[in-house]
Amino acid sequence: MKIKVLVWLVFLVCTLSIKAQQNLCVDFNLKNEPTEEITFNEVNSVISVSKKLNDKNEITNKLEYTNLTIKYDARAYESFENLNQFNRIQNEFKISHKVSDATKLNLVITPTINFQQNLGISDASVLGSFQLNQQLNSKIALNIGFERSTVFGSPKFIPTISFSGKINNQSSLIIGFPDSKLTYSNNERNQFSLSNSYNGSFYNLDESVGLYTTAAKISTSQMTTALEYERNMDKNWFINFKAGYDFDKKYNLLDENNHKLYDFNTGNGYILSIGIKYKQ
Repeated sequence: MKIKVLVWLVFLVCTLSIKAQQNLCVDFNLKNEPTEEITFNEVNSVISVSKKLNDKNEITNKLEYTNLTIKYDARAYESFENLNQFNRIQNEFKISHKVSDATKLNLVITPTINFQQNLGISDASVLGSFQLNQQLNSKIALNIGFERSTVFGSPKFIPTISFSGKINNQSSLIIGFPDSKLTYSNNERNQFSLSNSYNGSFYNLDESVGLYTTAAKISTSQMTTALEYERNMDKNWFINFKAGYDFDKKYNLLDENNHKLYDFNTGNGYILSIGIKYKQ
């Protein structure tokens, strides 16, 4: 199943990149998130293509595949050991429209398929967002809107707001909800960032679990604070390292209506991530 998914992704993205003949970004990341009795390992691949249509409009298409592996302490979670492999495929399509020199509108539509091993039409759902970007002055911009996302572990509508801007030639800042980030570059090759983000996901189950006959999905969510270093190796290639900590980490078993059936009580834990990126 994994091989078929990856082949399909590569084929589709290569087709998009050839047609677009514009900015292309390929990103591959490995992430490890251990807690006291459960370890989460994630493999993530992203390919993004953007194209400027005219002076006012730009489109971006980002295709993403995620594989989540969960390892349990057998003594504590023996009846849940089959909940160990999950997959997510999502395609984010973004339209940016420049209303004026100071105002921009961003619309994002994100079909997503979240499944365990057997993919079905019921595993599909649609996320997205709408955002207004208003340049307040030469250095500060306001971003405000709403999104349907899974930052709290299941699809929900939430408000979004942030202020962004340059501190100086080496530093920039985004502060708001659900993401904040401080970035610093001491030269053209090195970039350091400190970030805080709310993030999460869900995965539909192939079948119910043991005594939980109405179980339909698992849900994960956390607030992550992390320090990241990115190095530009040459013109197109970048590597990055990230280390941080997950606060308020949650891993739950849910029914079809997102009611909690079981709380794994994972506790908080650190994260480690390494990635490689190609940009043109």
